[in-house]
Amino acid sequence: MRRKWLSAVAATAFFIVGTTNVQAEQTVVHKGDTLWGIAQENGVSVDSIKEWNNLSTDLIHPNDLLEVSSPIKQVPVSLGDTLWNISQIYGVSVEDLKKWNHLSSDLIHPGLNLTVYTNKNEDVNVNEEAAPATEQMVQDHSQPTENPAPTEAAEQPETPVAAEPAGKEIMVEATAYTAECEGCSGITKTGVDLNANPDAKVIAVDPAVIPLGSKVYVEGYGYATAEDIGGGINGNEIDVYVKEHNDALQWGRKQVKVTIID
Repeated sequence: MRRKWLSAVAATAFFIVGTTNVQAEQTVVHKGDTLWGIAQENGVSVDSIKEWNNLSTDLIHPNDLLEVSSPIKQVPVSLGDTLWNISQIYGVSVEDLKKWNHLSSDLIHPGLNLTVYTNKNEDVNVNEEAAPATEQMVQDHSQPTENPAPTEAAEQPETPVAAEPAGKEIMVEATAYTAECEGCSGITKTGVDLNANPDAKVIAVDPAVIPLGSKVYVEGYGYATAEDIGGGINGNEIDVYVKEHNDALQWGRKQVKVTIID
């Protein structure tokens, strides 16, 4: 795909009126589930699920009931409102608002109802246990959690650390690109249509370093799949796909860590 840098114009702000609350969604944890897998299925981040359920580690157990979305508000747009102003009021990002409402630009108009996922209330009650930093898979306990074996306590680290993706780690130079440039087809090397899937998490790679189809975690970008290549990408270089031109410009060129998960 060809890539072209473009500039974007920011929006300005003002007032919001009434909202309507909608119940958050929940899911039951099954044996073999991971937070990463549940996050991918529900289109949210691992950090969001941990925040909504007051989790301090990535450890979950069968039959846990997890919130997979925060409480939803339907916000009517009034004259003078902007995505930036709405995002500031509800403590979310403009990009999240655009993703939740399938918006391709920052333009909104009076009469539109926006879906806003707000911060989770503090009354959520989820079973949490200390776990080794590398533990991510759901464990099937044969004994009640309130009576752990003494040897388990001895094996726990004194200060649990949030688990990080496991896999081969490399340092790369990362730039960003969009599908909306003159001459761009919007189709990746592996056939992903970015115009039809603007929220896809995709990177372009040198297949000799990161094979096409690899699942990766990119520092500062998140979980993604290597779906594309580029003539200017050689060795330890990647291009991360972003939907908006101004996001590509803000990304710039930086050194980041990439974990090749699969």
